[in-house]
Amino acid sequence: MIRRLALLTLLLAPLPAAAQQLDLSRGGPIAITASDGIEWRQAQQQVIARGNARAVREGVTVTADRLIAWYRKKGGAEAKPQAGQPPPGAPAGLAADPDNGGNEIYRVQAEGNVHIFTETDQAQGDRATYDMDQAVLVMTGRNLKLTTPNEVLTARDDLEYWSQKHMAVARGDAVVVTKDARRISADTLVAYTSDAPAQPGSPTRANATPGTGDPLASSGKLQKVEAYGHVSLRTPTDTVTGDRAVYVPETGIARIGGNVRITRGQNQLNGAEAEVNMKTGISRLLSSTTSSAGAGRVQGLVVPNDKTNPSFDPTAPTSSRPATKGNRQ
Repeated sequence: MIRRLALLTLLLAPLPAAAQQLDLSRGGPIAITASDGIEWRQAQQQVIARGNARAVREGVTVTADRLIAWYRKKGGAEAKPQAGQPPPGAPAGLAADPDNGGNEIYRVQAEGNVHIFTETDQAQGDRATYDMDQAVLVMTGRNLKLTTPNEVLTARDDLEYWSQKHMAVARGDAVVVTKDARRISADTLVAYTSDAPAQPGSPTRANATPGTGDPLASSGKLQKVEAYGHVSLRTPTDTVTGDRAVYVPETGIARIGGNVRITRGQNQLNGAEAEVNMKTGISRLLSSTTSSAGAGRVQGLVVPNDKTNPSFDPTAPTSSRPATKGNRQ
């Protein structure tokens, strides 16, 4: 039998309706359910749910094999048991006074088969910790993935999701793939999304009809991706590598710097900087004006009989040939 615990004493102050992401720091009470029981440790100020554990708050759901919630008295004082009857299925002594609101959850940890999701966004991993004070989710383990309507972000080492800063950080073989199949990989990726506030007069989540509109608004559009270390970008014709890059989806332009190499079939161009239009697939190697004498020169290896991409031609128009100082944009 599923045991349910509505943490009515462990409240954060309700906030005005806003466009919500994977953000547990906003809203009213957190409702926790578990198939193998819920334990309340007053001395440690913890609530532990085991077996198909689930926590729900304002449209954000966390599921895992085990959930641990840490709580405190509002203002940082030690939380104390409240008088009154516990809710059905709760450990003895846990208060259910909805008017008290004297305690607040400040940290939630999920362990084993972690899945965090809203109607449109989701994150997966082996282990997750959510810090309410900073509104940051940190996920570790295997098969780390963050999925939104606009992109999929994966990593090997860890994923951070800063919901109120609209920022995600992926470390270790990090890859972002946009909905139009543009792909960027690096040792570390930092993705920024736009702030998408709720529209005036829009219903709150509590009153909204399920399935209508976009409850996230929808976690904003991808504004910028910063890539660091072993950067690789792919277009239908080229592979571009470098040490760092900045990609702006609205323009489709990615700027790559440091040991840049553009490869198309057997053809290669090497230089200090490159500009890639991810929409058109055109890659341009740029001579660097900041490098020392000779270091900013571009170099290329062109195979005339390479039929893979015959358009890779150093005599081609400026839009596809290496740029010089005179035609830099």
